[in-house]
Amino acid sequence: MPGSLEPLDIGVHIPYHFRCPISLELMCDPVTVCTGQTYDRSSIESWVGTGNTTCPVTRVPLSDFTLIPNHTLRRLIQEWCVANRSFGVERIPTPKQPAEPNLVRTLLSQASSGSAPFSLRVSALRRLRGLARDSDKNRSVITALNAREILLSIVFADVVSQPSELNLESIAILSMFTLSEPECLYVASDPDRVCYLVNLLFHSSIDVRVNSAAVIENVVAGIRSPEFRTQISCSDGVFEGIVGILSYPVAYPRALKIGIKALFALCLVKQHRHKAVAAGAVEALIDRLAEFEKCDAERALATVELLCRIPSGCAAFASHALTVPLLVKIILKISDRATEYAAGALLSLCSASERAQHESVAAGVLTQLLLLVQSDCTERAKRKAQMLLKLLRDAWPHDSIAFSDDYAGSDVVPF
Repeated sequence: MPGSLEPLDIGVHIPYHFRCPISLELMCDPVTVCTGQTYDRSSIESWVGTGNTTCPVTRVPLSDFTLIPNHTLRRLIQEWCVANRSFGVERIPTPKQPAEPNLVRTLLSQASSGSAPFSLRVSALRRLRGLARDSDKNRSVITALNAREILLSIVFADVVSQPSELNLESIAILSMFTLSEPECLYVASDPDRVCYLVNLLFHSSIDVRVNSAAVIENVVAGIRSPEFRTQISCSDGVFEGIVGILSYPVAYPRALKIGIKALFALCLVKQHRHKAVAAGAVEALIDRLAEFEKCDAERALATVELLCRIPSGCAAFASHALTVPLLVKIILKISDRATEYAAGALLSLCSASERAQHESVAAGVLTQLLLLVQSDCTERAKRKAQMLLKLLRDAWPHDSIAFSDDYAGSDVVPF
């Protein structure tokens, strides 16, 4: 009997005219340029975006950069995907068409018109929000038409009355954009506008609260003036509102992301970090630390280190039973930045408390630190680790690795 046959290669052959001439991959959103050639939208946009002005196939100059959707070809590709579903081919979704500048201009005009019916203005903003949510391309089109300035004027047209749907829809759209420094100053320079946003942090809708927090973070991060940053972080209730978002009991990833960005931005103002501690930031950070994604976990640990630099923050973290075990556990698990922040927080805690020293040793920090100083992490992280090793010297058990022959061969100089 012959041996087992190797399985046949039944790889799916993608028809040539279904492939993008630039990427050579199956097209998901075929569009035709003025020369008659069809490309995948993302590929031709990247081609033009890098400064090319000719058709990639014909090399003829592009006299018009309009991209016309090739609906017929897209439907043929979708039918081919369905026919080859048994081979693992997934049907490409019908792409949403990019926002037309004329449509965006009309929607902005309707939303900002004081003489237009209220319902029409709200409807225009909702359509605009949908477009902004769809893609980066749409947000670029919206930004180019001076939308942020128009939206800011709608949001703060009346900061005394209760917020209307018009205000809340405008804030929802603004939360998707990065404000320029003059726009940030427009908000930060008026205490009534800042107070208006802070009050929205306590709205009954979590979406409204998160959108307001996003705008506040945007403003704090976008201004260079320490005076205005200090004024915002000093606002009554701002830390309580942000901590409330972080502590929201239902799983809501966007609330975590926006909440930690806002808390970190506010905690960069040293003189008001005690307000974050008083608002319950310590408990919120420790309770949520394991739920953050990488970039957000870095911000969370950076915030922990910042709060550990003030006495009230250090004391609050030291009194929480999970602080030291969590920091020791994740010190090498996220990224070099996270390692540096976790080591810095542990250094502050152990410098202030013998109890924290013993808890760190009991949690296995010695092994972690020895691995850290021999790793490729940042020099700042290594310096913090070495300082922490020296600080913990008297707390090490006599049978630990620090007194073994292996320690003598490590990169750490015995103290």
